[in-house]
Amino acid sequence: MLGTPLTPPRFAEQEHQAAVARASSHRATQEAILGPRERPGLLDDVRMVMRTAHYSRRTEATYLYWIKRFASHYRDRDPAQMGADEIRSFLSHLAVQDRVTASTQNQALCALVFLYGRVIGKEVGVLEGIDRAKTPTRLPVVLSRDEVRAVLTALSGAPGLVCRMLYGAGLRLSECLALRVKDIDFDRNEVVVRDGKGAKDRVTMLPSSCRADLARHLDGVRQGHQQDLSRGLGRAPLPYALAEKYPQADRDWGWQYVFPASSHYTDRHTGVRHRHHLHETVVQRAMAEAVRKAGVVKPATPHTLRHSFATHLLESGYDIRTIQELLGHSDLQTTMVYTHVLNRGGRGVTSPADSL
Repeated sequence: MLGTPLTPPRFAEQEHQAAVARASSHRATQEAILGPRERPGLLDDVRMVMRTAHYSRRTEATYLYWIKRFASHYRDRDPAQMGADEIRSFLSHLAVQDRVTASTQNQALCALVFLYGRVIGKEVGVLEGIDRAKTPTRLPVVLSRDEVRAVLTALSGAPGLVCRMLYGAGLRLSECLALRVKDIDFDRNEVVVRDGKGAKDRVTMLPSSCRADLARHLDGVRQGHQQDLSRGLGRAPLPYALAEKYPQADRDWGWQYVFPASSHYTDRHTGVRHRHHLHETVVQRAMAEAVRKAGVVKPATPHTLRHSFATHLLESGYDIRTIQELLGHSDLQTTMVYTHVLNRGGRGVTSPADSL
């Protein structure tokens, strides 16, 4: 990505131009009042354009972090008055002084590409001569079947069921927690992942070993939902503008989260009290405790269960293209990493030492 012109990629042009026009008008008004060095509205402009383009809130938070760090690095100089030289120096500083990883450096670059290309609308040309952070070649941590069994046995409650789904269906933790009741198809033994990584939908299997426990879990969730409705609550946050299009949909059973949080929160924009899904840290802490109890010395996290899912399917002889679809990888090379962690290698090669 380094060494390429910072030109905004194509997307809905009319929406983009309208968002940029609103942002420019907003900036002009603030600069007239405050001056360029004191423009708090730049971050508001970034949020406006990102939400117009339907970026995820996590990506939004990440980009805002790097934009603020970039401005802070130059003592809050106006980014519109800077350009390629400052970007190049900042990225080199991250690699040399801060010793960040290659992925972190590229993340910062993406944020600045967005800032200049889509928000400020300034051409900065080609970025060359940047000190690149070294890209390490790492293999994923994978648990054996016995280790997975020991860890899952040490888990209980909703976090335990979540982890069983991660291993049984190859889900990412965020995907599993974001599941709605309507996404579980018991008749077809399927789980539909909506708006996964890369804004893609996919279908994966519903593990038979989870069916009974998941059905009991949903019975309990439904009872809690009925109690919420009786108290004037029972509303789940809906994506995009569905709440305006279907005002009653957020109370429907199908739109409730499979793994709801234990408490409600108030949306600061609408003032509506919602029950969101279980927080990721709840599962992460439960997993860490289970790994300790099981005596597993590997640095296993919930995502390790997804790695183990893919590796164990390969060991069982399943086609790597099928595994790619189940995992939701766009590039087969991403899935190929799991061939390197098999005991006999990706092509089933037996060591010559074993034939002596």
